[in-house]
Amino acid sequence: MLIKTTFAAAASVLVLGCSANYQSKTDAANASFTAAPNVENIKSHMHFLADDLLEGRETGSQGHEIASLYIAGEFAKYGLMPAGDEVDGKTSYVQRINFRKGLLVQESPTFSVVGPKESFELSYPDDFLSSPDLVSTQSDVTAPLVFVGYGIVAPNLNHDDYAGLDVEGKIVVVLSGKPKSFPSEEGAHVASGSEKSKYAAQRGAIGYITLTTPSNEKARPYKNSLNYIYSPRMRWVQDDGVPANVEPELKAGAYLSLPAAEKLFAQGPTPIADIFAQLENDESPKGFDLPITVNLKRETTHEDLSSPNVIGILEGSDPILKNEYVVFSAHSDHIGIAKTVKKDKINNGAMDNASGTSVLMETARMFANLPVAPKRSIIFIAVTGEEKGLLGADYYARNPTVPVGSMVANVNLDMPILTYEFADVIAFGANHSSMKASVEAAVKNVGLTLSDDPWPEQNLFTRSDHYSFVKQGIPAVFLVPGLQSKDPNIDGSKVFGEFLSTNYHKPGDDMSQPFKWEAANTFTEVNFQIGLALANQAKKPSWNEGDFFGETFAK
Repeated sequence: MLIKTTFAAAASVLVLGCSANYQSKTDAANASFTAAPNVENIKSHMHFLADDLLEGRETGSQGHEIASLYIAGEFAKYGLMPAGDEVDGKTSYVQRINFRKGLLVQESPTFSVVGPKESFELSYPDDFLSSPDLVSTQSDVTAPLVFVGYGIVAPNLNHDDYAGLDVEGKIVVVLSGKPKSFPSEEGAHVASGSEKSKYAAQRGAIGYITLTTPSNEKARPYKNSLNYIYSPRMRWVQDDGVPANVEPELKAGAYLSLPAAEKLFAQGPTPIADIFAQLENDESPKGFDLPITVNLKRETTHEDLSSPNVIGILEGSDPILKNEYVVFSAHSDHIGIAKTVKKDKINNGAMDNASGTSVLMETARMFANLPVAPKRSIIFIAVTGEEKGLLGADYYARNPTVPVGSMVANVNLDMPILTYEFADVIAFGANHSSMKASVEAAVKNVGLTLSDDPWPEQNLFTRSDHYSFVKQGIPAVFLVPGLQSKDPNIDGSKVFGEFLSTNYHKPGDDMSQPFKWEAANTFTEVNFQIGLALANQAKKPSWNEGDFFGETFAK
């Protein structure tokens, strides 16, 4: 309101006049106090969160509810302010989110083709895959096809695959991936499935078919996708009852194998082999109408459920800056019970992400124990639904329990590998904003170095909860231990690779792994120092001049 804004402006003049004296007192109080992580706290949190009792903490499960209750209890013990929903007239630590879960009826998908040379049926799941429909339980669509290349619209990259094409009332056929020449992180955004679906829906398409490519097959073989045909699809539900981040206009969809794509394009003007040859030369194939009409059918069962984010706030000590918030986030969910004949079916998620959640809680305890709180307020949030598509973070970033626009930075903790003592850290996304300098200075305080992203081709900046905050214009980093080991006999990249191949999203991600608790101590200290720097610095973090994400999302 105008009155409140005017009052705040007047008050700021008075406060700034005494800010130097105030800050000197704050610094003096904290200088005589040494905040240190307690490894036993981290260890006990992880043992509880990764216990078989919680059955893998799947979103919407009782196990995740127990985990959330535990985290809320810890926040209360530290004296954090609850920042969730109002319950019985009091603010709670829980932000309850309604979800819709969809399961594909496995006997239902059909893909019928009528073409100028022949008519045929593709076989599910050998030739094509289909995903659950979160809008309708029954889907039956018949329409002609239009090939639209990569299906990307990126004016900043002078790229528009829909130029000159009419897809109104038709089903688009889209290549997976993006041109090799696209910048890694920027390209990952414009070529994401959600963005590609949006481009299609905005232009009137009613269906969406994805083609795998030879390069995609090398990285993610079609046959591997068969392991996930029973997996649910989930989205949070808006107030109008429609799931968020879906395109209701796209009423049909499929993912084709290489042989199926070859058979489909054999009836068109350009064989698929010619299109793949263009991809090898980093050319963007031009779109064209396929002289084919297809009928796509599927059935989906729907289940409504809920799951909580857990939110606590440490109020800042500066009369003005306490109205700005630094956000620490970590996801508390995992993937639940595996469908396997093996005796151990529980995906405990010790590293992913009991470790990050435990470090979040210990970081919160350290801040709460400071004699004087930092200038800015700090939000600690354990989000749900990360494994289902960054859902809890997306919900909170779009429905914050603090004033919109007041969150100034996000530090996300997801799957820190804590089985070797690391000598550096990686902050994915730091290169996009002034946060890099803050992180670099904080890391130096702990005797470590900040390393560049070692896997730019993996696009990790767009693949964890911090990205939900980025999409709301908030500078963010995704912090993990680096690959440099303090022990010259240990190769950090090898340790990371072994975890991914052996225990990632498997029952082996439990507390039997060889954790190095000194690494947990160091990682927690790094996070505390970063939070301290961000909460106390004079200026709030800002996007770099001309940065794509800043220009795309900054409010």
